[in-house]
Amino acid sequence: MIDLIKDPKTLLFAVLSGLVPAIFWLWFWLKEEDSEEQEPVGLIIISFMMGGILVLIAVWLEKYSLNFIKGNTTQIIVWAVIEELLKFLGVMIIIAGNQNVDRPIDYPMYFIATALGFAALENILYLMNPFSVSGAVVGMLTGNLRFLGSTLLHAMSSAMIGSALGLSFYLKQYRVFYILLGLVCAVLLHSVFNFFIMKGSGENFLSVFGFLWVVTIINILIFEKLKRMGEDAPVLN
Repeated sequence: MIDLIKDPKTLLFAVLSGLVPAIFWLWFWLKEEDSEEQEPVGLIIISFMMGGILVLIAVWLEKYSLNFIKGNTTQIIVWAVIEELLKFLGVMIIIAGNQNVDRPIDYPMYFIATALGFAALENILYLMNPFSVSGAVVGMLTGNLRFLGSTLLHAMSSAMIGSALGLSFYLKQYRVFYILLGLVCAVLLHSVFNFFIMKGSGENFLSVFGFLWVVTIINILIFEKLKRMGEDAPVLN
């Protein structure tokens, strides 16, 4: 266990390396929303903080699941299910009855904010060990890999669920189907990424990153559709 009081630099580097990438991605994705109708800053901050809280629950559930899981592949899938379901439930707590969620594009924004809060604390916990063992240089290299991979993965997997909800904005009778579809896609993306990162070689590592960026581009295109949906139809209260 790291003595953070005796080694404050480790904590500082880990916090900065965990928070800065997450905040950058949050800024980037919020810019994808209409600048004239941005989400309330307070709710975005609450969503981000909710994501961090969910990490603590996820860690407990994942450790508990080891009592029943046999095999690394099963573990990867189960942990992806745990994390995606927790992020989904966290967002639903925040947006339930929320009058600010009045356009299709709003859904992925809250999902992304929550996911990036989740990624931020997860990264901080993950990076404490590389910084303490190998120093700042190796720690920063590890942080950059998580910036490119894990942080974006959380944002995009949750964005899939948010986008699914957005696409069902005017099709409420199919909302459950869209939610299930979004959850399945999120778990699949999360599982595939973790499987190849944990099992694959350096060559697979780059291929998975390429695939993740393809998913990112697809999400950007879906966001554009969600924005047009909000412009072409009356606002629902």
